[in-house]
Amino acid sequence: MKVAVLGSGSRGNAVLVADEKTRILVDVGLSAKQAARRLDTLGIGPDSIAAIVVTHDHGDHTRGVGVYSRRFGTPVYITRPTREACARLFRGGEPIRHYGAGCPFAIGTLRVEPFTTAHDAVDPVALAVTGTRSGMRIGIATDLGRPTAGVRHSLSGCDFLVLEANHDEQMLRDGPYPPSVQARIASSHGHLSNYAAADFARELLHPDLVGIFLAHLSQECNQPGLACRVVREGLAEVGWSGFLQVAGQDEPTPMVDIVELRRARGQRQLSLSSPVGSEADQP
Repeated sequence: MKVAVLGSGSRGNAVLVADEKTRILVDVGLSAKQAARRLDTLGIGPDSIAAIVVTHDHGDHTRGVGVYSRRFGTPVYITRPTREACARLFRGGEPIRHYGAGCPFAIGTLRVEPFTTAHDAVDPVALAVTGTRSGMRIGIATDLGRPTAGVRHSLSGCDFLVLEANHDEQMLRDGPYPPSVQARIASSHGHLSNYAAADFARELLHPDLVGIFLAHLSQECNQPGLACRVVREGLAEVGWSGFLQVAGQDEPTPMVDIVELRRARGQRQLSLSSPVGSEADQP
């Protein structure tokens, strides 16, 4: 199983999940042209994507969905309320597949589990995607006002997470947004702060969690280094030191291979447990 974030933030979001047989995009909030260019950067043909799964109707998650689907013939998986809310994106010729929260479905060799989240959209969901061949599980949860019990349950046991760390609380208070927008962002139907993301990641921690992409950072009310530090320090307190990287807005992340991460993690643990002066300690 592999994962990459093509871009994440208020100007567009898209996540690539793939195994040996199937590739899907979770949201296309970038333009179709930009999404295709960033896939090319990763060595992925835009016409090789088996499906687009839309999580909710906000433009930073849907902007390029219709054009991408028409250009490459890519099926769009979407809830009925979300489709109605962003009907202007579609012209009637796109291959549409409706799904509902709590009803898993298969796309090729990937199993997609959608679950309801707390966010101020019409019918928002987050996803867990499992490779049916490997059993590895990737959780994708951005635009997450608060981690409900259902969200915690649905994201438990993930090998890798794409998790929102939207804002620093002090930067939000001191930032350019009017009080009404600040209240929306900080509300239980808004976005997770860095500290809330750290707390949530700690709740989801288990021995097989090997990596996290921090996503949907606010350009005005956060900084990549700050988000990474807060989450890393929070996880270090409970002994976790896996892969952690911020997903940026303007360029894709590298394609992360979860098997390789697990292998590297095992090698590091072996090195740490080796006796002083052993070969594993040599430069």
